[in-house]
Amino acid sequence: MNGPLEWIAAVGTMLAAGLIALDLGRKATGWGFVLFCLVSVTWIASGLTSGAMPIAAMNAILLLINAWGVWQYLLSPKNKKVMDRLEPVAERIEHEVEAEES
Repeated sequence: MNGPLEWIAAVGTMLAAGLIALDLGRKATGWGFVLFCLVSVTWIASGLTSGAMPIAAMNAILLLINAWGVWQYLLSPKNKKVMDRLEPVAERIEHEVEAEES
């Protein structure tokens, strides 16, 4: 398990985690979950082809969890409506907090 497939999956996993950790908003977090889904599929393929069943099984579960994240952050109509209403208020509050800290 040290070929190009594993390196692509490893780098993609780190990028997805970084994207979510940066907390750039719901859309960026949603795309982080999309990237996690893609690399989970890559890890599953790697695990199956190299006989690393624990890696494949873990990433099958993570694929389901990350797909739920995609739904929550990008696709849920209810969550989209809520966030559309919250974004202007959140921006105002963020500016207020930044002004308090300076």
